[in-house]
Amino acid sequence: MTATPRTSSRRRKVAVVGISLSDCGRVDEATPYTLHAQAARRALADSGLDRSVIDGLASAGLGTLAPVEVAEYLGLRPRWVDSTAVGGATWEVMAAHAADAIAAGHANAVLLVYGATARADIKAGRRTSNLSFGARGPLQFEVAHGHTLVAKYAMAARRHMHEYGTTLEQLAEVAVQARANAALNPEAMFRDPITVDDVLSGPVIADPFTKLHCCIRSDGGCAVLLAAEEYVPDTAKAPVWILGTGEHVSHTAMSQWEDFTVSPAAVSGRLAFERAGVGPEDIDFAEIYDAFTYMTLVTLEDLGFCAKGEGGPFVEEKGRLPVNTDGGGLSACHPGMRGLFLLVEAVRQLRGEAPGLQVRRPDGSLPELAVASGTGGWFCSSGTVVLGRG
Repeated sequence: MTATPRTSSRRRKVAVVGISLSDCGRVDEATPYTLHAQAARRALADSGLDRSVIDGLASAGLGTLAPVEVAEYLGLRPRWVDSTAVGGATWEVMAAHAADAIAAGHANAVLLVYGATARADIKAGRRTSNLSFGARGPLQFEVAHGHTLVAKYAMAARRHMHEYGTTLEQLAEVAVQARANAALNPEAMFRDPITVDDVLSGPVIADPFTKLHCCIRSDGGCAVLLAAEEYVPDTAKAPVWILGTGEHVSHTAMSQWEDFTVSPAAVSGRLAFERAGVGPEDIDFAEIYDAFTYMTLVTLEDLGFCAKGEGGPFVEEKGRLPVNTDGGGLSACHPGMRGLFLLVEAVRQLRGEAPGLQVRRPDGSLPELAVASGTGGWFCSSGTVVLGRG
């Protein structure tokens, strides 16, 4: 089937038809472009479709003109592009934009693709750590006070601890469970078990976060191919449908963040669930951006899996809701803007293809509904996607 523009006013259903990871973890010999191409080829092969169906491309984080340079490297000439860049939430927001474009007939099949050599670049001295995202605009008023990205998340965590009595042990449980999931995943970068004491006794990065409260640094990439419903009969795998999406931005200056204990997922999640026609109680598992342990805890609250302030006790109840089933950014991989990996893992779970922990419903059947929620910046942005199979 070849891509042809549509003019029909009927909104089409949109499915994830192809997914893949590139080589991940420790990848010393590849460039980011190599990882983009590797992931794209594998996702296309996973879909069973011909590359000629791809008429849309979403890319961010690489080069001067990300979608233009990546498209040329991949040998694509897309008629629809997106280069939205809102940090880790980028890919959930891009998936929302792509799904809307396909539903409206502006594109037929959109490739979302990402790759980064964040770890290898540090090891080779090609890049160094940065204390701030920038010293112009609103951020200039915070740079002088040492407000690094990790410090901002740490401040927010401390506020939640103050407001609701959340403990360091509860935050540590997030890291422990992520590592337990990673231990079952042969693709995860770190798989050795850890304990709450291991987390608490580590070197402090930004109070209250120790090293194991923070995401790992890895290399890697992945790709997701979305397509209109009429392409599904030609695909190699069962479709996973995009049921609802939401996006929201909150602030850039910490002084403009009204409540450190509420993330933008409170809005993006509500919108995604409303548009999907489901609620948190219907969801079988969640893939949540976890650059830091507090992100998981507060996003669970804001998506409605527990009440505000109850995230601490919630994460202590192991098995209540499978979260970050591949090990997340805390243990599996985190090459930068990790949001696209959440979508890949969600689709794998819904297909029953997870390489490690495979979620099952109480009756032993495969999960039906999933939510992937990405966070960008320092809780500045959020994108949430509800996915379902069948």
